[in-house]
Parts: sequence; structure tokens; C-alpha cells
Amino acid sequence: MTTTAAFGWGSSHLNATPAGEADLDPAEQLAVQRTLARYTFALDHGDLVALEDVLTEDATWTFTVAGETEIGPFAGRAAVLDFVRDATKAQTDQRRHHLTNIVFRSADASTAAVWAYLTLTSNAGGSPAVVTTGFYKVALRHAEDGWRIAELFIGLDSSV
Repeated sequence: MTTTAAFGWGSSHLNATPAGEADLDPAEQLAVQRTLARYTFALDHGDLVALEDVLTEDATWTFTVAGETEIGPFAGRAAVLDFVRDATKAQTDQRRHHLTNIVFRSADASTAAVWAYLTLTSNAGGSPAVVTTGFYKVALRHAEDGWRIAELFIGLDSSV
């Protein structure tokens, strides 16, 4: 697959999350960011127990490649974990998901809507390289034991 993104292709997906108040104190904002970091570490190391811990029971996960190809949605934590398990079995390289430019689109004590840029790297062939770039649109819910990811939408700028 050689799909490549055109300028601004993700705007329609991102703008589907209207801006609102981001009424979270700095400690809670950091807690949300730590949840995203725990998610990427779990994903990169195939740690399904840690990944399960950051997802809500009813979590959904959807991908699109440049707005042309959609994968998912995978509905429910078990379906997400099955997808990750199957995808990583076929993987022969070490990938790293780098989330940057984290923006709180809206937030309160119980929910947060966050955008972030993705740079996906790989060590395939013996040297690090960028596999693709893109964005994450994440909805989180606060539970008794901290923040959990309820919805993930990943927009990739090119196929991986």
C-alpha cells in the first residue's frame, strides 16, 4: 500500500472533537500524559497486561491511513488487545511510538479529549528510521485508579 497524505487531510477527523474548556490542574494534566506514555511503552514492548491497564473495558480503537483506508474500529478492550497481539506477532522490528505536541482539546475532572502528533520509528535494517507520522485523537475517562483510554483514533500519514 502506498497511500500518502495530502496537506491538512486529518482536519476533518480532528475537528470532529469540538474545543471546550480544559479545566484540569497541572497534576491531572500530567497524569493524562503519563497514561499516554504508559500506553506507548506497553505497545512498543508487547506488554498486553500494561496495555490492558490503560484501556477502559469498552475502549475503541480505529485507524485511518491518510483518510483513504480505515482499519477498525476494534470495539472493547479484548478486541483491541487481540488486534495488538496479532499485529505484533508478525512484527520483526522494534518500533517506537513517539507522541509529541500534546494538546488538551477539552477536559474536566472525569473526561479529557487530547490530540497528539505521532512519529513512528523502527530499527529495521539495523538503523533507526521514521516509518510514518500522523496524529492521535484520544478520549480518556477518569477511574478510581487513574486515567484510562476510552477511544483512540489514529491517523497515519502513510502506510506502515
